[in-house]
Amino acid sequence: MSDVAVLGLRPGELAHGRPYLERAERATPWFDEAAVWTYHSALRPLWRAWGADAIGARKLVAMTRAAGRGLAALDDVALAAQARQLRPELRRSGFGAEPTARMFAIVREAASRVLGKRHYDSQVYAGWLLIRGSLAEMATGEGKTFAATLAACTAAVAGVPVHVVTVNDYLASRDAEAMRPLYAFFGLRSGAIVHAMPRPQRREIYAGDIAYCSNKELVFDYLRDHAALGAQASVLHRALAAVAGDAQAPAADRRSDTVLRGLCLAIVDEADSAFIDEARTPLILSATVAGEGRPALAAWALPRAMGLREGVDFRLDVARMRVRLEDHLRATIEQELDGGAGSRAATAAPEGLSPRACLEGLQQALAALHLYRRDQHYVVMDGRVQIVDESTGRVMADRSWERGLHQMIEAKEGLSPSDERRTLSRITYQRFFRRYLRLAGMTGTGLEVAPEIGRVYHLSVSQVPLHRPSRWRHLGARCLPTSAARWQAVVGSIQRHAVEQGRPVLVGTRTVKASEELSAWLSQACIAHLVLNAKQDAVEADVVARAGHRGAVTVATNMAGRGTDIALGEGVAGLGGLHVILTEFHDSARIDRQLFGRAARQGDPGSGEAIVSLEDELFCVHASRLTKLLAPLARRTGGLPAPALGLLRRVAQSAAESTGRVTRMASLQYDRRLARLLAFSGRGE
Repeated sequence: MSDVAVLGLRPGELAHGRPYLERAERATPWFDEAAVWTYHSALRPLWRAWGADAIGARKLVAMTRAAGRGLAALDDVALAAQARQLRPELRRSGFGAEPTARMFAIVREAASRVLGKRHYDSQVYAGWLLIRGSLAEMATGEGKTFAATLAACTAAVAGVPVHVVTVNDYLASRDAEAMRPLYAFFGLRSGAIVHAMPRPQRREIYAGDIAYCSNKELVFDYLRDHAALGAQASVLHRALAAVAGDAQAPAADRRSDTVLRGLCLAIVDEADSAFIDEARTPLILSATVAGEGRPALAAWALPRAMGLREGVDFRLDVARMRVRLEDHLRATIEQELDGGAGSRAATAAPEGLSPRACLEGLQQALAALHLYRRDQHYVVMDGRVQIVDESTGRVMADRSWERGLHQMIEAKEGLSPSDERRTLSRITYQRFFRRYLRLAGMTGTGLEVAPEIGRVYHLSVSQVPLHRPSRWRHLGARCLPTSAARWQAVVGSIQRHAVEQGRPVLVGTRTVKASEELSAWLSQACIAHLVLNAKQDAVEADVVARAGHRGAVTVATNMAGRGTDIALGEGVAGLGGLHVILTEFHDSARIDRQLFGRAARQGDPGSGEAIVSLEDELFCVHASRLTKLLAPLARRTGGLPAPALGLLRRVAQSAAESTGRVTRMASLQYDRRLARLLAFSGRGE
């Protein structure tokens, strides 16, 4: 039986003419899209609230407990042999409940022997959701990484290649190494794909049973495979070559050029990060080309942009990070550039560039000056502009903005311009992950974006019950009229909780600049602390390891140990556990929930509060009118009342989430349109 049949695909759903197994990408009629959206937006939440999701999962947990009786009496050889004997039944049933429960029980017993820990019932619950192709929402700290081993082992024993996808190389390496003994117990080969690993080594790891990798490395390997195949990556070219009798046309003859063996089963950890936060822009495989005209264009455009007036010569769309030149400015510049040698000399426009290129350069210069901020959207390190992922706070190494924007920002910062990049291949996360024969995911926060995940990835989101009751305490939210008042209140809260009570405190900031600003306030108050942001990401693991110690104060951007537990030090639980302070609401309430989820894990005590400012970007950009309306009240009373703050937050975050959703859908539609054009031209992806 093929992997296609095991994973429940019908023959028409498989992509033909591809170098390896993957799902076909088909255009969906608008009425089907509407039906899927309605189901995941309205019907699915009712189904979940009724508890229907839990019925099958709870039954599977009970079956696993029953199947585990007597396994402790078996030796290691007999236990591994039982797993191998289940392979035909797992494949025949397509991971039916009965053989899967028996396999889960075996994995549970093996883990207790080789790793010294046993899967909780809640993790078995999650494992069932994963093997069936759902997105499991597990509370932060409930052990998503360990839960994934149940589905990974079961699928790999059945002969289905597994990709366990996470957010960065550190977590991929850490998790692969930690779980290697469990996989080795069943004779499974596993490994981790990390940046700068040579292609032969990547091919060897992908050829194994279970490969851990970051989403970025995985997608770029997919794009490199298509680039390596050249014209053979195009279905059109392969079809023509086959008709002509070209011996190199069959995919099997070209597999030595690829590293992946197929897109069979992916288990995506921190799935909301890949599916939502990083899905606004496509991943682009590019080659370096000399941008000879860029320095001259920047020298012309930046001074010109500095003299332009917002609202008169150009307009900013801060929410969508766009600049629009007014028609009169376009006409003036085009007239100057086309008006003869005298006009060209007057404007000092770079030679060899068309008026259109100059106008685009002027737009990029305005964006660099007014939209892209240092220590928020990027940092300058080692003489280079490095992009910061706003959803995680991490530097995105080897990433650059397109169409000369990166070089314009370098010019703004007085740096030497880097070489431009020419696009070789591109794909969005939405299109890539839908190509897996079976897709599953795990996240701490998925319900807020369940309709979009259902519509785009055809994944249902299900909640996993807590292993232990939560002891989380929410101490409320305050909105102060100014940023300075906010920082003063944050310092006061840290003084009470960390200095006076001895509790560890984690303070979350949205930007590098904000983390450094708060650090200055704390230094002035003589409060010892550690800062974790994109400039210190190399020491992230060490900082997070100490963040739970008695009296520790950690100031961090969104990168605050995502994927890593903040373990409480000795005696800290008795003091009330970790206290989390959110200093600025994010574009999505889901990300706020992620930060608060750093505390009160696995039944530990913990608390959190929000101390924000009416001057925060979320309010000023996405709810500007309501913010201006509430400003006099905030100044008069020293802060917004709780009902007013709740309304402002809902309005601002709803607008921000809507903008993000529209941007992601536009990116997906553009990528699909571009792919169709490339396929028609015979160039492939």
